[in-house]
Amino acid sequence: MIKKTILWWGRFDPNYSRNRIIRKQLNKLNYEILDFQPLISRLGYIEALLKNFKKTDYVWVPCFRQRDILSASRWCLKKNIKLIIDPLISSWDKQTYEKEKSLNRRQSNSLKKKESILFNKADIVLADTNLHANLFEKQLNVDKNKIFTLYVGAEEKFFNSSPSQKYVNKKFEILFYGSFLNLHGSKIIIEAAKLFAKNNNVKWTMLGDGPDLKKCKELAQNAPNIFFEKEIEYTKLASRIKEADLLLGIFGKSNKAGNVIPKKVFQALSCGKTVITRKSNAYPKELLNQKNGIIFIQPDNPKALYNAVLKITEDRKFLRKSNAQAKIIYDTHFSEKIINEQLKKILKLSI
Repeated sequence: MIKKTILWWGRFDPNYSRNRIIRKQLNKLNYEILDFQPLISRLGYIEALLKNFKKTDYVWVPCFRQRDILSASRWCLKKNIKLIIDPLISSWDKQTYEKEKSLNRRQSNSLKKKESILFNKADIVLADTNLHANLFEKQLNVDKNKIFTLYVGAEEKFFNSSPSQKYVNKKFEILFYGSFLNLHGSKIIIEAAKLFAKNNNVKWTMLGDGPDLKKCKELAQNAPNIFFEKEIEYTKLASRIKEADLLLGIFGKSNKAGNVIPKKVFQALSCGKTVITRKSNAYPKELLNQKNGIIFIQPDNPKALYNAVLKITEDRKFLRKSNAQAKIIYDTHFSEKIINEQLKKILKLSI
């Protein structure tokens, strides 16, 4: 079989997990990947002409590289090649609703218009969830026929359900890890943990670093059951997940928090660990009433989180069954195999 080629275009990080997962599956689908990282994004079109690349089947602009789309689209138009973009986020959405110093209305409208123009230059626009796909269509006016959902997933060579070291006589541990962004709702976790202050058998661990960490530490003062750990290497994260008894997702109430399925949820499920996270229509509909494996609660609600954790800590038999279901959920809906099938369908339909 003759290999097809995809030119990955932009100043992207090839080691970012989203990129690694997709590139692995593209290789499995018999695509050769060529990398082009222009010295200056806005001059990428000229640099690509000077390099005289051989004709490729597609050009792919990876996540977070909106500033590379314009030059890539010009080159694709000249060479009659289809352009795929995988923005993962909307810069307009993030800077308008998530940043502490958000844009004013004029700035927001201007960025929204620019991003809409950029996205519409692509032949295929990838979204990590159906709600982000809806945002691209309804807010950025992208043709819905161009938009396809491709889940983030987890790198299964790291995140798997293989047995880990046994920990004897340790407290029941609830683990949150992340970058302490506002959308994570990490302060909600602190408030729920404080309701467990008198329970000496339950330990809440907050792992990582980020904007809300300082505030979380202030809120957790005098709470003996809350512990903080520094960020660890990505390759060690799976072992840390398996060491814990119960994993936490995100609990923020913003639209952005509701539009995503965070990496930590995919990773925990892939390890066969039960996850509690905020309810969101970003998940497949058949999972929203799930009673184990993944447990949904209302966002911005410390008492709901407390009640969900309390129920699990009082029924260890339930947790064992729930962990088994977590792995089933991952394999059925989010695995690398599923991502491979999604990619295959997307590329087939684009021919």
